[in-house]
This record gives sequence, structure tokens and C-alpha cells, in this order.
Amino acid sequence: MVERSNTKNRESCRDYDPDREVEAEKLDACLEAMKLSPSACNAQPYFYYIVKGDQAKNVRDLLQLGKMNSFAKDVNTFAVVTEENYNLSAKIGSSVKDQDYKSIDIGISVAYFTAQATSLGLSTCIMGWFDEEKLQKYLGTKSRIRLVIAIGYAKDDTIREKKRKSSDAIYKIVSEDK
Repeated sequence: MVERSNTKNRESCRDYDPDREVEAEKLDACLEAMKLSPSACNAQPYFYYIVKGDQAKNVRDLLQLGKMNSFAKDVNTFAVVTEENYNLSAKIGSSVKDQDYKSIDIGISVAYFTAQATSLGLSTCIMGWFDEEKLQKYLGTKSRIRLVIAIGYAKDDTIREKKRKSSDAIYKIVSEDK
């Protein structure tokens, strides 16, 4: 039987327990999963800044723009994901095939990171709404910031029912098998 608990249990948490810190060994396991994720030509065109503890306030403030990401007030650990350079073979392949491998590779790495987090009992939320310029300045980088991942423990472990498109709307199996 195929295990599907991580895919069924992973969700975007928006209600974190501010009193529970993410353990270093769990964070290390998430980073190791990200490091092992596949990427075009093994280029790994990304970098993860882990911001935690008292420093997390700096990221929280740059995520809560207007009413967006108000839940971030209770998050005490963030992964800020930047886009970095390709290696030569990935750069050539991207140009020749007109494919944005960087975005694909970042997405895969984030999926591995968040799946590992879920398997360890952590909750995550992937965010793309933030003040990029101010985050760059805070982190001391000129690299594009693509995503911020909130990491922590949910206040409530109840898993919401997933609302997804029907299978027919998102895939088709093409095979000689009937």
C-alpha cells in the first residue's frame, strides 16, 4: 500500500502556537530534505535563510502588509528562499529549452522541505506576499526573494478537508492499458 499521510496532512497553517519553538534537529531534517531534492543539472539555484527566535520578528513585520499574512504574528521560525545562479549546464539548458528551471527547482525544494516538516509534526505555510526590498536589506542580499515559509506548530491539529479540482480536471493517463 502507498503511504499518503504526508500529502493528505500537509496544509497551509494559519494558526500557530507562539509558545512552541521548532527543535533544531527537526529544522535540520527539513533542510537536509531540501538539500536532497532534485534540480536541473543539480544546480540547486536557491538559498535558504532560516530566521528564528527574536530575529523572527523582523521577518514577521515584513510579511504583514495590510491584512495579508496576519497569522504570521505567532510564527517564530521562517525560511526565506532566494533565487540564486544556475550552474553552466542548467543555464544553457534553460536557454535552449526556454524553460524556467530556477522556479521549478525552487518549487521542488520547497515541496521537499514542507513534506519533511509535515512528517515531523510541524506545520508550514508558503507565502509569496512580502516586502521584498526590505527583506533583502534585512538579510543583506541582492538575490530575488521568491518565497517565505512559516514553520511551527499548529494550535489545533485538526486537518481541514481539502478542496481540490476533480481528477479529470488536472490529469489524464495516456496508456495502452485499458
